[in-house]
Amino acid sequence: MELTERKRQILKIVVDSYIETAEPIGSKAIVERMPGKISSATVRNELADLTELGYLEQPHTSAGRIPSPKGYRLYVNELMERKALSPEETAEINRSLSGKMAGMDEVISRAGQMVSSFVGYPTYTVADHRSAATVRRFELIGVDSASFIAVVMLSDSRVKSQLMGLDLPVEQAHLPELSHLLNTHFTGIGAAEMNTHLMSLSDQVDGNWFLLLNRVVEYAGDLVRQSEQQEVFTNGASQLLKFPEYRDVDKAHDLMSFMVDNKENLPVPSGDAPMQILIGPENVNDALKESSVVIASYDIGDNMRGLVGVVGPTRMDYATVAARLSYFAESLSAMFGKKNQLPPKEEEE
Repeated sequence: MELTERKRQILKIVVDSYIETAEPIGSKAIVERMPGKISSATVRNELADLTELGYLEQPHTSAGRIPSPKGYRLYVNELMERKALSPEETAEINRSLSGKMAGMDEVISRAGQMVSSFVGYPTYTVADHRSAATVRRFELIGVDSASFIAVVMLSDSRVKSQLMGLDLPVEQAHLPELSHLLNTHFTGIGAAEMNTHLMSLSDQVDGNWFLLLNRVVEYAGDLVRQSEQQEVFTNGASQLLKFPEYRDVDKAHDLMSFMVDNKENLPVPSGDAPMQILIGPENVNDALKESSVVIASYDIGDNMRGLVGVVGPTRMDYATVAARLSYFAESLSAMFGKKNQLPPKEEEE
């Protein structure tokens, strides 16, 4: 059933009011907000229709109305006024992103902290591989006669390194040749293929060299397999406690625990939409059935995208969250797009 313009106006007033006050709104208060003259009786009839159609709910018989998930969905899709950030807000976000950060993992983690502080809700951030990572380049650096550093650059621009001891001596002068061998046979392929290639070289390579190759390939294979597991960073879970919806300690504890202990189950949409909003029961996980999640994606490059999700009550201020999240995502895409803006962090493990 197509809603009349008046029903749409009333629904928008109910949602805007509930987002602002967390209290049901009655017909008298709606009349005061409606453009033009309209009677309370007419508004009551429209509220009854909207409730019957599933857009509104009535918590108590004598109380006013509150939005249902269906009502929020129509509001987000069609009725919500799109907000633009003020110059002060954009300047503050730009300042927060201007600090030097060592590598991709730190940027992704810090992005969640910054978004949480600006929107006032808990957040989570994810680096999502559109395809499996592989090794882009190997480099072996001699330390002394009994050790070397294996440096592995992955296709997602992360650089990992590990100090390795030599059980049998390999001359330092041979390390560039071994690096070349690794780059020739073990780049651009998955962990399983790396093992297959290693076995095919077993009778072609000197025993000492093969032991060294085996250790480096095993390390690189572990890195590739780890990259297939999305790392999720969460921030600001305690922000939930300030909302009246979470005055129930058990309810707040359940959602906060989910965000911390089961964060890998937070929504990660498969599509490429720049922003998605999941309202209440639209969330697959039961822990989020009474909450909403707003998720923005940004381009990291190297066939990867980043995701920033905001979690809060269904009464979330969608317009403000969407505006701030969009700007953050666009700024992060621009940041990752600048060469040398985010040098990959080299780690010793």
